[in-house]
Amino acid sequence: MDWDKLRIFHAVADAGSLTHAGDTLHLSQSAVSRQIRALEESLNTVLFHRHARGLILTEQGELLFDATRSMNKRIDAATARIRDSEEEVFGELRVTTTIGFGSLWLAPRLPKLYEKYPDLNIDLMLEERVLDLPMREADVAVRMKEPSQADLIRKKLMSIRMRLYASPEYLAQNGIPETLEDISNHRLICQNPRAAQVSAGMMLVQELLTHNVKSTLTVNNYFGVLQSVLSGLGIGVLPDYIIEDFPTIRRVLSNVESGEVPVFLAYPEELRQSKRIAAFRDFVQEEIFTHRQTRKALEAGGDMDV
Repeated sequence: MDWDKLRIFHAVADAGSLTHAGDTLHLSQSAVSRQIRALEESLNTVLFHRHARGLILTEQGELLFDATRSMNKRIDAATARIRDSEEEVFGELRVTTTIGFGSLWLAPRLPKLYEKYPDLNIDLMLEERVLDLPMREADVAVRMKEPSQADLIRKKLMSIRMRLYASPEYLAQNGIPETLEDISNHRLICQNPRAAQVSAGMMLVQELLTHNVKSTLTVNNYFGVLQSVLSGLGIGVLPDYIIEDFPTIRRVLSNVESGEVPVFLAYPEELRQSKRIAAFRDFVQEEIFTHRQTRKALEAGGDMDV
């Protein structure tokens, strides 16, 4: 198999266009087209359906694209290991985590990591979907459950719980609920039970909604829930790690909370020696330690509960 033709095929399949692939490869459209035709002849098959709007992979083309995609990711992994043989921490690090944890906890702390490693380039991918680390969809993940894949190195960072919070302004205007039944007189702000989220949070929301809540606002991530709480719209279901960075909001119904949600850091076994992974891992662990100490002090002071 001609590796150069495979490289060109992968670029065309990824772009869906001869012109765009040529721009990426710095080749003319005619040169790219000749290489694709030669590859199809050598395989005795058609790899693309030609349409006015672009190129669409045939079934055989899909099979080959799956193979070249896998090869590409393995080459990326090998390149990363080679780069990590250097003493300096630099280059791209793809980090995946949930929208809530990434936007509310991780992103505000990243300046400290960049201050220590200014040549690091972080691609922070925030989504509820669990990306495939062994297939190199990301380099490292912070997940709200223990990873199930055996070929991942994982470390438990902490446990969190979902609790109820409101702004002082909302509570002054609408009163403080004393019992769980009182929640029916307030607006509940939460993730939609059908949205992707940790099961413990979903179960808590489902329980709260059985109390005839008069008004609700559902949002598809915790960042939106927090902004609504800060705006005085109601009582929000939020992860307890937010109290450190948003000390003005108050916890209500201190006996109401979800079950524990474990937070894990995970990365592929093949990146065990990566200096970028080690730098990120150590940074997160240090920040978690500081977070725990701060949270203990806040809880001991009791100034966030009402």
